[in-house]
Amino acid sequence: MSSFPQSISASPAADQHIVHEEKEYTTVKEGLAYILIPAGAAKTPQNSPKGDNQPQSVFYNPIQQFNRDLSVLAIKAYGEEVLEKRLKTYENKKKRNALNKDKKRKRENDGIGIEARKAGKLGEGDRGDVLPATGDGEVIVTPATVQTMGLEGQESISAAGPNGDAKAFAEKESSFRKQPAQEDNALSETKKENKPHFRILDALSATGLRALRYAHEIPFTTLVTANDLLQKATEAIQLNVQHNKLEDKIVANTGNALTHMYKFVGDDTKDMKGNARSSEKYDVIDLDPYGTAAPFLDAAVQAVRDDGGLLCVTCTDAGVWASNGYPEKSFSLYGGTPMKGVMSHEAGLRIILHAIATSAARYGLAMEPLLSLSIDFYARVFVRITKSANDVKFLAGKTMVVNNCDTGCGAWTTQTLGKNKLAKDKSGKGFFWKHVFGPASSGGDNCAHCGMRTHLAGPMYAGPIHSPEFIKRILAGLPDVSKDTYQTTVRIEGMLNLALEEVFPLEDDPDSPTATSKTRRYDHSIIDPAPFFFIPATLSKVIHCVTPHEDAMRGALRHLGYWCTRSHAKPGSIKTNAPWDVIWEIMREWTRQKQPIKKGAIRENTAGYHIMGMDAEKKLENNGTSKPTSEEKAVDDKTPSDTPVEEKKKFEVVFDEKLGKERDTRKLVRYQLNPRENWGPMNRAKGKA
Repeated sequence: MSSFPQSISASPAADQHIVHEEKEYTTVKEGLAYILIPAGAAKTPQNSPKGDNQPQSVFYNPIQQFNRDLSVLAIKAYGEEVLEKRLKTYENKKKRNALNKDKKRKRENDGIGIEARKAGKLGEGDRGDVLPATGDGEVIVTPATVQTMGLEGQESISAAGPNGDAKAFAEKESSFRKQPAQEDNALSETKKENKPHFRILDALSATGLRALRYAHEIPFTTLVTANDLLQKATEAIQLNVQHNKLEDKIVANTGNALTHMYKFVGDDTKDMKGNARSSEKYDVIDLDPYGTAAPFLDAAVQAVRDDGGLLCVTCTDAGVWASNGYPEKSFSLYGGTPMKGVMSHEAGLRIILHAIATSAARYGLAMEPLLSLSIDFYARVFVRITKSANDVKFLAGKTMVVNNCDTGCGAWTTQTLGKNKLAKDKSGKGFFWKHVFGPASSGGDNCAHCGMRTHLAGPMYAGPIHSPEFIKRILAGLPDVSKDTYQTTVRIEGMLNLALEEVFPLEDDPDSPTATSKTRRYDHSIIDPAPFFFIPATLSKVIHCVTPHEDAMRGALRHLGYWCTRSHAKPGSIKTNAPWDVIWEIMREWTRQKQPIKKGAIRENTAGYHIMGMDAEKKLENNGTSKPTSEEKAVDDKTPSDTPVEEKKKFEVVFDEKLGKERDTRKLVRYQLNPRENWGPMNRAKGKA
């Protein structure tokens, strides 16, 4: 740390000693951003080996650097894709525009255009040049819209709020708009570089660290609004913005995040005819609260762009959505009850996605999950929001409830609330989607495998929770980033590769009416065939046997033709599309072939007692019937005891460890160890609203 105090105007550097208005600060560097921490509190959250949770005036948790690093890279990958699409649309429109001008000029040369004017009918070219704003449609270009779109190459553009929330916000917005109109230059071939706007809202900003990093590290960002309810927080944000020399890109706003976001309701990106129009909505909204993000979802889905805007959501209340302690609170916040068991965090992700999807659907907005991760003590999801009445219709068929055997063997069955099915049209050649009622649950009150009581969980999202294209785009950019700037890239690479493995490999059938490989458009009809994972060690506890090796378990599943992989949420996990009767038969065969169960290890009337068929053996003994032979018992054990003999399924279980080995042999950090003792979400910042 520098021994000589410096002023706030000094060039930022790590471990600076800054004095501003008789207060001392220490500069902490993360990514390319520098934030000022009060000198007395700087050592506690970052350098204490035990991570003592002492009060902070403004909240800063260094443990979440992984969250921020991942968010920067994800938004950058999203923004590059969006801007590529907008630029392509712009070029296509420009070519069509030039063609229309040539046609109009030819008509006028032939005398057709003059007669049209005399009749009072304006030609298409008389209305002005048509250029894309930020969507896929058209807007009529005027000097004002040219300025708003940033097409004249200005460094910054209009602020995000339509009216402004504070004096500074309004002044900055006004200064951004006071640019000379250059309609002719903007439409000429010699115009300056086309730079469409890209706006980000950091709705719950605290120190403003996310806003600083987004402005520094995402080169095409034109405006970041850093909002916080506390005046002390926004003062800290303004101080950090000044120290980072980012006054031209970041606007600090003091106010309720809900109030700020609800100002954009009705500011659609398309007009009544479906043509694109200039919108003040945000391209990206980041919700990173202390606790649940549920109260902000309704406003956020309306304030983000409805032509594919990105919504980034963090929920740190894992004790609510991934625990069995507060089912009533989980339902009141997210509209679904959690699951009990090793898969609880994966189920929690689906509960959060369900809350976002239902919040969006009531406004005709469809949600596409891009990346959904359970990380440490929180969940982080990235979803795309698009206005589409047709896509919203699929939601009931992608919302499920779960019968969970949490007191017994751990098996589950799922049931969607609605059903999306394809039907042939009247011609008999085409197909259309019908959205109908889902069948009633046939799971019953007791587990079909062990007979124990089941409990209901959900409703929750039933579709895929990752987009492979989005993940691949982030991974493709990782080799080019600085390891000094992004210090968690090793963990990011490992976790994203795990998430990519989770995506079920759907077969591309060109004759299938649901084939979407050519369009690469998200298919809202797809249901995830492996919504949760299981852990072999947990199953072994049920029947009191030695745990099979993961390779042996995966080999047995793959030998039977089932798909299986790992889950990012838990080490030792297996995700598969195999039904539970197959999984339990593999475990029974494991005890027969490899690890026999010790006599007396399984108590009577337990889940394992039923699964191993010991209740059926005892019933035969009590009835005076002779015990079955080993061959008869082997066949009988492969199916539930109440299944008729003629319906019993016979298949060969082979524990092929070579087949079960993971194909990806790279040495990746797939599962992170806790970074320090007594780590976690830390204490909430202290301050007055």
